[in-house]
Amino acid sequence: QVQLVESGGGLVQAGGSLRLSCTASTSIVSINTMGWYRQAPGERRELVAQITSGGVTDYADSVKGRFTVSRDNAKNTVYLQMNSLKPEDTAGYYCRANYRDWRGSYWGQGTQVTVSS
Repeated sequence: QVQLVESGGGLVQAGGSLRLSCTASTSIVSINTMGWYRQAPGERRELVAQITSGGVTDYADSVKGRFTVSRDNAKNTVYLQMNSLKPEDTAGYYCRANYRDWRGSYWGQGTQVTVSS
């Protein structure tokens, strides 16, 4: 039921930075976990980073120390700060709202991140 709108993707050179935003149509306080996933062509969609309503974060090993997930409850928005980008970070990035109850989970439309060498 929640609508997720993503922004911030684009083309960047290796070593550069991007900040992705995911804005929900409802209060994210009611959503247990907000996460960022990515999927490159021919590959499985994988978890990049997530943050719970209590502020607990989790990251894929490949992005630890480079990416930071945060949330602004007042703006109903979750961010993914991406620093020191590498060509292997190139993928479609998707926001996910996971209620972790009967309401299930919902996906954003995705935004493309392309990192050139």
